[in-house]
Amino acid sequence: MSERSDAGAAMRIDLHAHSSCSDGTSTVGTLFDDASRAGLDVLALTDHDTVSGWAELPAAVAASGVAAVPGIEVSSESGTLSVHVLALLPDSSERSELAEEMARARASRADRARRMVELIARDHPITWEDVTGQVAGEQTVIGRPHIADALVARGAIADRSEAFREILSPSGPYYVPYYAPSPAATVAAIRAAGGVSVLAHPGSVTRDSDLPLDLLEEMVAAGLDGIEVDHREHDGAERERLRRFARTHDLLMTGGSDHHGTGKPNALGEELTAASVLAQISERATSGTEILRP
Repeated sequence: MSERSDAGAAMRIDLHAHSSCSDGTSTVGTLFDDASRAGLDVLALTDHDTVSGWAELPAAVAASGVAAVPGIEVSSESGTLSVHVLALLPDSSERSELAEEMARARASRADRARRMVELIARDHPITWEDVTGQVAGEQTVIGRPHIADALVARGAIADRSEAFREILSPSGPYYVPYYAPSPAATVAAIRAAGGVSVLAHPGSVTRDSDLPLDLLEEMVAAGLDGIEVDHREHDGAERERLRRFARTHDLLMTGGSDHHGTGKPNALGEELTAASVLAQISERATSGTEILRP
């Protein structure tokens, strides 16, 4: 039975989750069923560089009773830094600049994954077939999380988190870069697609350092709408740093679990977004893409 909020209680809104259309382990339907059991009222589907799971959202919402925010986690790069930006309620047209950039990034990421496996295989028991065996669907682009799962299955590493800290670290010997647009260009493309841009987990431990404030300033100048302040990889000091920055620049502050199913320990609903912030996101979006409600 669902444990979602009773009438009059605060809405439980999680604006960051992944399905097996990218690097999560659950189908869209299962993801929303799990969200219902976790007591969520609203969940954003934010798969990496793809909208392929959006088609399944109407049925998932109807079955689970959990409202859906169609979104994407868009990859960008600044030098050696990987920067992810949530695009909430953008236009899903394949002809948009955003769609074209994501398609280019997906192709580059696929090539990068194969090269990384070749390098890792020199020192660890892993094959390309091990990695493809971790992929849920034909449209899923193989990335580092699938390599991590293959390493776990082989017993080379304990879990995804350990794999990213060691074998798959950007500063490690096996890391291979891939094409992605600049953070500022990504923000501009999301805005052009009528979406709302939110910088995802800027203090993530999966990169070697926090994103510098001057980079955040560039993204603000390009039209950044918000920052994901509340995320499990942000400690108290990082959250306060980001809150100060958000207040100074009048940015929305969101929270999200970054749930990936069994692939990561992140639990649905462990970090939440205020209903007033979701209302502002809905008001700012100009794409025609809407929140899907039961």
